[in-house]
Amino acid sequence: MKKPWVRAAVLALSLFVLPLPAEAAKIVVDPGHGGMDSGAVGINGLMEKTVNLDIAQKLRDALVQRGYEVVMTRQSDVYWSLKERVDYTDVQDADLFVSVHANSYSNPNTRGSMVLYYDDASPQESYPASERMKALTPQSRELAQKVLDAFVRKTGLPNQGLTQSAVYVVRMGSIPSILVETAFLSNKTDAALLANSDERTLMAGAIAEGIEAYLPPDELFPDLRGHWAREAVLRLQAQHVVEGTGSHFEPNRMLTRAEWVTLLGRVFDLPAGAAGSCGAPGTVGGAVYGGGCGSGAAGGLSAFRDVNAGHWAFAALEKAVKAGVLEGYPDGTLRPDRPVTRAEAAALLQRLAEAPQAPAGRQPFQDVPAGYWAAQAIAGLQAAGWVDGVTAEQFRPERSITRAEAAALIDRYVQSAPKKPKNQP
Repeated sequence: MKKPWVRAAVLALSLFVLPLPAEAAKIVVDPGHGGMDSGAVGINGLMEKTVNLDIAQKLRDALVQRGYEVVMTRQSDVYWSLKERVDYTDVQDADLFVSVHANSYSNPNTRGSMVLYYDDASPQESYPASERMKALTPQSRELAQKVLDAFVRKTGLPNQGLTQSAVYVVRMGSIPSILVETAFLSNKTDAALLANSDERTLMAGAIAEGIEAYLPPDELFPDLRGHWAREAVLRLQAQHVVEGTGSHFEPNRMLTRAEWVTLLGRVFDLPAGAAGSCGAPGTVGGAVYGGGCGSGAAGGLSAFRDVNAGHWAFAALEKAVKAGVLEGYPDGTLRPDRPVTRAEAAALLQRLAEAPQAPAGRQPFQDVPAGYWAAQAIAGLQAAGWVDGVTAEQFRPERSITRAEAAALIDRYVQSAPKKPKNQP
């Protein structure tokens, strides 16, 4: 039987803070070349840098009209190095990077459009990509395909296909990135189109349409596209359990103690006061955080020198400390911004959910020996279907838990928690 102060998330979700409205997706638009770098020069004398800037500006306007936030690497005829473009993008907290170019080729009969992206299936040893871009291959590929499809459909230009590329701006960033080759300045027909303002407007609109097909301007947590935990996070967000940071969820960032306590406070109705004994059931004591129990249950957060009323999670932390659920360290600190390990997260959830501990000796993971302090809790959650290992054999108990992993853990508990009949008080 559950203690009166613990209840399933499904009975408490409506009591917590409503999520903030989704912010508009943010796009970095990059007009290729500029300044001393003219890019290709067309058979009609048109310079690529000029074409790129005009289409990029029209693209910016089309995206803003659709509700996006847009920043540009350059807005005039100035030179930006490739590294400067990527560095600028990396600090924008943006969702997508789109570089606009015009093409050129030795064969004047070649015409049409193509989109470049980095694909980790075809790496180039001399041009290594960032680790983030390697992982983002599926997203960049999908973005490239959506943009190319819209572009050739609206402009009628021949489809030259997707191109796996190691150009700097699509292999060294940290968000899905593509480079659009609109048409060939070296072809008479294409060059005439690129010289026409109405055609450039059409091209810009086509790119915007492709971007919108991939990422609607108001999509919640666009950084979860293609992520394994997306559905779990969205379910919890709809139930007011999780929130993002601006328009992002940051699924791979390590979860802090303050964040974990806040999540649990939205799922469980914590007691108003604490029995106060070190290592009592439902607490995280010396066995978890090391070195013996800290203080704080009786006096709340006033007992800790590293937490004040200005901390964003002050109320949630104080409630957890007074409930005896969270304890500090022997040196008088609570360390709210320290990452939580997978073992710590599992142990605390097991205690609050009152999930049965697995029988002694039953250890599903090779790296969790029977004598490990959280062994039974981890095995119990695994038996309940609430927790997975990093692999089939490895749990990695001392590894910090990510925001995505924490959301998946909470989601499995919420999904499996028994629900009262509708008319039952």
